Amino acid sequence: MISLQNITVSYGSFDLLKGVSFHISDSDKIGLVGRNGAGKSTLMKLITGEQSPTGGEISVPQGCRIGYLPQIMRHNRGRGVLDEVMTAFSHLGALEQELEQKTERLAEIEDYLSSEYNALLERIDEINLSLASENLQGKRALAEKTLTGLGFKRDELSRATETFSEGWNMRIELAKILLREPDVLLLDEPTNHLDIESIEWFEQYLKGFRGPVLLVSHDRKFLDNVTNRTVEILLGSIHDYKVPYSKYVELRRERIAQQTAAWENQQKMIEKTEDFIRRFRYKPTKSNQVQSRIKALEKLDRIEIDDTDSSRIAVKFPPAARAGDVVYKAVNLSAGYPGKVVFTGADVEIKRGEKVAFVGRNGEGKTTLMRIIMRQLEPLSGQSSLGHNVIPGYYAQNQEDVLDGSETVFSTLDRVAVGEMRTRLRDLLAAFLFRGDDIDKKVSVLSGGERARLAMARLMLTPCNLLALDEPTNHMDIASKDVLKEALKSYDGTLVVVSHDRDFLEGLVDKVYEVRDGAVKEHLGGIEDFLRRRSIESLSELERPSARAEAPVAAQPEKSSGAAGFEQRKAVSREQRRQRQRVEFLEKEISALEKKMKGIESILSAPGEKDDVMDLTREYLECKIALDKYTEQWLEIA
Repeated sequence: MISLQNITVSYGSFDLLKGVSFHISDSDKIGLVGRNGAGKSTLMKLITGEQSPTGGEISVPQGCRIGYLPQIMRHNRGRGVLDEVMTAFSHLGALEQELEQKTERLAEIEDYLSSEYNALLERIDEINLSLASENLQGKRALAEKTLTGLGFKRDELSRATETFSEGWNMRIELAKILLREPDVLLLDEPTNHLDIESIEWFEQYLKGFRGPVLLVSHDRKFLDNVTNRTVEILLGSIHDYKVPYSKYVELRRERIAQQTAAWENQQKMIEKTEDFIRRFRYKPTKSNQVQSRIKALEKLDRIEIDDTDSSRIAVKFPPAARAGDVVYKAVNLSAGYPGKVVFTGADVEIKRGEKVAFVGRNGEGKTTLMRIIMRQLEPLSGQSSLGHNVIPGYYAQNQEDVLDGSETVFSTLDRVAVGEMRTRLRDLLAAFLFRGDDIDKKVSVLSGGERARLAMARLMLTPCNLLALDEPTNHMDIASKDVLKEALKSYDGTLVVVSHDRDFLEGLVDKVYEVRDGAVKEHLGGIEDFLRRRSIESLSELERPSARAEAPVAAQPEKSSGAAGFEQRKAVSREQRRQRQRVEFLEKEISALEKKMKGIESILSAPGEKDDVMDLTREYLECKIALDKYTEQWLEIA
């Protein structure tokens, strides 16, 4: 469990975080929310020790293992996927190597009574015990299960990591973190490169994770399904809600409404009081009443409304020119790259005004199909054609390659703007939250969310009637995603979107094309309809067994007769009675420890001046160690 006390992070005269304090307890699954640039990633780096605060104190228990998945990470090369993930257990490999060396040395010693021989025997025993308890083969099976859960196929586990995309390498790093069995998980946008099925698998993993989780995500449903607490970073301060994201939004709205109503009522009272003071200040008969009201105003506890960040993008797509009835059509389409066929036999038809989603696992061919529609890639075979008077506009996923890092925000748009739009670039940039000095920033220093907004602004400079968007919401905060979604719903042209964001797609698209296992399948209806049908179809595809294996039944003592049988039954009865007593004792101890830990958590969530946070943290950790020991014993017996 982790405590942050009065944390401040300053850059020159600008305070990113101002006096932030909160406590992370063992049962917390926290969604960390706030606009891009609010300080969410900074807060995680402070906890891991990668960055130091300007002021304040961070308390992390000694020996606490933190699993941290940053937004941007370095990927290792030169190994297969499974071999790279197995580096999470590198300490076991070192033990096996040491065991081999010790065994070879033992065979060379002829004096079996020497101290070296005895020391080697002891060390070999220690290593064997460690390896037996860890079970490296079992770890390998667990690594395979984790990787398949994250979307890898079994025949991909031997492929070199460098042959996979950025998104797949992120999954490899995530698998390594999970397999190290950390005490705490810090996850910065972990779902950006996960497909729908992998997100669902990851949700189940996090629900079962015994330690605290602090995560940043712009996937509203993922936050609702995983978290039980929401911490909002707003204008350098935090607001803590003990509820998941959707409930937090509701409570926050209610809190602001209540504050506003109370503030308005107080202002009316103040105005009336001040009016009374002005009218009767110089009347001797009212002097006592005037003085009483003046003192009342001086003592009044003035209501304040919490600061809010009301800035939001203002997106409205230009009217679309009328296209033909069929915007795009493909017949018996095959696509791929030299040496690799991605899919074959695809029939796709997109009509004017339709809003269509391409979904499926990463690497199955969604972006490939999008590039064929945009005429950036030629098909291997089959027919592919745009309809009459179709003007496409393309938002590519790889903004690192599409946007020039040496350009400024303003010059990025200035290079492509024509005619009257060149005089309105500052207004357009302001609509996408680039104001004042922001427009002179280099693209290379922009955050992921800022790059996404800039690319969308550039797309709007060219009026089009076919919008093709490849993962447009990656790195966008939830408020910006909501605005973009509403703009796309009112867009009068045709929309094709690749996305893993269920909440973004829900209510937006009316048809789904699933790219899976080398084929493209059409699903009529929205994303919820698709998911319902897909969950039924996936039973056979996931190769689940038709029936669960029977759980092994504990061996029962054989019945016997005579005196020996009586003594045997008597011994069994004594053992059963002893175990019942032990279970009762453990249950009492577990209940007492849990109650004590909750009491400490309550104090640490709002410590007073006399509360010693370090002592309380140490006491809490000791309780947790005892609780884990008693729980393990209870499980073994019960």
